[in-house]
Amino acid sequence: MTIRHTRPRPSRLSSALMTAVMLSSTGAGFAQDVDGQDASDTPTTARTLDKVTVTGSLIPQSQIETATPVTVISAEDIQMRGFQSVSDVLQQSSFATGGIQGGQTSASFTQGAEAASMFGLDPGYTKYLINGRPMANYPALYNGSDVFNNISGIPVALIDRIEVLPGGQSSLYGSDAIAGVVNVILKKTVEEGEFSVRGGFFSEGGGDSVRFTFADSFSSADGRFNTLLGVQLDTRDPVWGYQRDLSSTYNFDGYTAAAPSRDFVVLDAFDGTYYFTDPNNCENTTGNFSGSTQQFTRPNFGTYCGSFQSPGYRTLRNGKDAGQIYSYSTFDLSDTTQLYAEVMGLYEEVEYATGSNYTWWGTGVTFGAFYDPNIPDTLVNLQRSFAPEDIGGEGYRDITNTDTNKALTVTFGANGMLGEWDYNAYVSRAEYRLTETNWVRFRDPIDNYFLENVLGPQQGVDPFFGVYPVFTPDYAAFYSPIDPEDFRSFTGFVDSESRTWDNLAHFQLTSTSLFSLPGGDAGFAVAAEVGNEGWDYSPDARMIEDPDTLLSEIWGQTSVSGAGRRSRYSLTSELRMPLFEPLTVTASARYDAFEIADETVDKPTWSLGVEYRPLESLLLRGKIGTAFRAPSLADTFQGLSGYYSSVTDYYRCGEAGFEPGNTDDCTWDSEQFFGQSSGNRELEPIEADVWNAGVVWSPTSSLSMAVDYYSWQIENEVDSISADGLMRGEYYCRSAADGTPITACENILEWVSRGPNGELVSLYTPKVNIAKQSLELVTASLNYMLDIGNFGSLSFAGNYTNKIRHKLQATPETPGVDLLRDPYSMWIYDSYAKTRTDGSVAWAKGDWTTTLYANRIGSTPNYLAYAQGYGYEHPSGQTGGKWAPYITYNTSVNWRATEDLTLSMMVNNVLNKMPDEQAENHPGTTGTPWNNYYFDILGRAVYLEAKYAFGQ
Repeated sequence: MTIRHTRPRPSRLSSALMTAVMLSSTGAGFAQDVDGQDASDTPTTARTLDKVTVTGSLIPQSQIETATPVTVISAEDIQMRGFQSVSDVLQQSSFATGGIQGGQTSASFTQGAEAASMFGLDPGYTKYLINGRPMANYPALYNGSDVFNNISGIPVALIDRIEVLPGGQSSLYGSDAIAGVVNVILKKTVEEGEFSVRGGFFSEGGGDSVRFTFADSFSSADGRFNTLLGVQLDTRDPVWGYQRDLSSTYNFDGYTAAAPSRDFVVLDAFDGTYYFTDPNNCENTTGNFSGSTQQFTRPNFGTYCGSFQSPGYRTLRNGKDAGQIYSYSTFDLSDTTQLYAEVMGLYEEVEYATGSNYTWWGTGVTFGAFYDPNIPDTLVNLQRSFAPEDIGGEGYRDITNTDTNKALTVTFGANGMLGEWDYNAYVSRAEYRLTETNWVRFRDPIDNYFLENVLGPQQGVDPFFGVYPVFTPDYAAFYSPIDPEDFRSFTGFVDSESRTWDNLAHFQLTSTSLFSLPGGDAGFAVAAEVGNEGWDYSPDARMIEDPDTLLSEIWGQTSVSGAGRRSRYSLTSELRMPLFEPLTVTASARYDAFEIADETVDKPTWSLGVEYRPLESLLLRGKIGTAFRAPSLADTFQGLSGYYSSVTDYYRCGEAGFEPGNTDDCTWDSEQFFGQSSGNRELEPIEADVWNAGVVWSPTSSLSMAVDYYSWQIENEVDSISADGLMRGEYYCRSAADGTPITACENILEWVSRGPNGELVSLYTPKVNIAKQSLELVTASLNYMLDIGNFGSLSFAGNYTNKIRHKLQATPETPGVDLLRDPYSMWIYDSYAKTRTDGSVAWAKGDWTTTLYANRIGSTPNYLAYAQGYGYEHPSGQTGGKWAPYITYNTSVNWRATEDLTLSMMVNNVLNKMPDEQAENHPGTTGTPWNNYYFDILGRAVYLEAKYAFGQ
């Protein structure tokens, strides 16, 4: 096949950067050679030009560094730094300055998935690509509301490199590319077949794993047909809370005394104090939780039966069995045309347990409260957790939840030349299916069991309100274990099915020599796309809530269904103009349109980049533009759900002379209402103005460094409207008082429903475009190569991020909050680190290579800073401040034992670093005395690998 190449002379800067890539197996590489005609020639094109490649552009060019900073993490980086998955790679990146929900976050909406966040922005603000094409979205929603990509199913052993483009990139990549773009590029060929086996374990216990990988390339006799086949198989055990000291019990090192779980308790429904009604003084419960349940008294609350060890019965890391298959094939149809096909499939079962805090029964869920004539003058509730002995068998291992993931992506395409133009055309379909098999308690069976065995028959209604039932419980039966057969009679599993799909057709034309300029030939590219995508979330029918009672057939749980689809099309163009030898300007523009619910939502985006090279070794660069995120299918089509609550009726209070903020004496200060919430088909795109500027300097061929500044101004962010915000908005709209309504007055007056006498009846609180945030930060990187003669060579690499400002304004009428300096105001949000750094030093000599990798999380707010604010002083002496920087180290050794066999050992978290110092700044009532959104307590991991090459 004939492939044209231009032959520009690489600058010293390009040569230095390429040298860093070629010599270092652990440095932060910038690119690797890619066949200029493969299917990754999409908006993330990396094309060989005289052995110098570029990324982040439609147009091939001769410079590695451009106006768009790109970090490339090679397969060697992943191997030598000990990363076990794509989530490891991205979560330990210097870009990952924000906390996320994951396997440690018990009972989160997507506990079985893995995500990453760039710079503390929402996971859905990052565009994920595989070989330049969009990944199918995960069918379940992050935090119950946001669309994102699950990156756990990407075969890490088959990765060629990962390209990370920070900053707004919508002018090339379209929707979602606000924080940046991550393009995972899988191998297209291997020089010789490979088979590897890797096994690992944690020194603290649990999490044993084994991974098998096979990859080989095959060619026809005439060389026109070539294919790569790769398979990866993984299995790993979960890590349980009881396998780590920090999570096995309640917090004994906190600023308050440790308090065991309330495994059996009678609660006053009004003030939360306890009544101890067990005639046997907890003697019948002492066998629970491995014999740790006893009688305890909590000061100011009362006596109950509980255990210090119950927090340990949850998973800290998901168990997993997974298989991935990947194939990439090409066929040279002629000298100017090549056909290609790509298939990637995933089957994955993820296992996790939410723990005893979410495995219980109580009267409050169904009855609200009840009246016991033997406890006069109040209403009470019973509450008891289920111990492993109640479950029987293997205890909590028998009631783990399982997420089954099935994904398939198929692509067919052609590339080559049309006259003087290069072209690339493909069609692709990606589909992701999720089955969530959740352990549940069935509402009628579990309530009937306790009615028959504990509560007894209802004896009327309470004397206070005439609403709550009257029971005279058998407290001896309540404070007793449950037979495992009885437990199984009211528990079981339900399956919820969901899926997403994405169909895409793409056509691109590129010219590297459109016309001549003083600095060289101008390049031009244009790409058109058309496609459609869909989302369907169908929970088990028994989990759908009744719109009148707000209850489902599942005790304590409901779920909301949703389904929708949208079609889309886009047109993208890019023009690269070397105006003079040192000055190049690149402009790109894109138009995206989405057909959603019979409405068209469209958005043009643009960017303008400048590269100035006053010296052969120096690059000054900058880029300005816009980015956006279209309304997601979940935000648009999430189903209707109901709830009961209370809110201040600001409008009626205003009529009575009470202004917002001064309604304590208003009759309507706390009005009951029925609320409903859902997606919103009238949402507008989230918009962002973005820019970056930086410098790259390479004074010698072995040293390069870069510093870049980024800025985001994001508006029209989507969030569920609050009842308080809706009522304030009604007050502003009806009374013409000074203030900014939360949304349009037309919407507000439609969403607030009142009765004939003006009384508040119901509220509709959908998702709306309501919030905005701004973010500023600086990144830096360094690569240095050192030849030490007979002792081999050394390679140094480092990356650094410093967040200068991160401000969020949640609603139009509330002031902005500085997330870096005012954590108390944003208690409901994940934590943020102001700085993050990673670095490595690698040594290579002969058949040996070894690497030391360090990862540093800068200071983060401690628990009391979130709970009470900076400067708060607790009587124990603990204060609201910051945790010290957190540093972990990985190391690896590789030995090429023979021509075909390589043996490796990787030790992650060599010093067995744990965030145990955080425990003293948490209360004794928690079983999670560390920030589990940002830190893990898995400890030291050891991996051994053997890789055999064959077929040379």
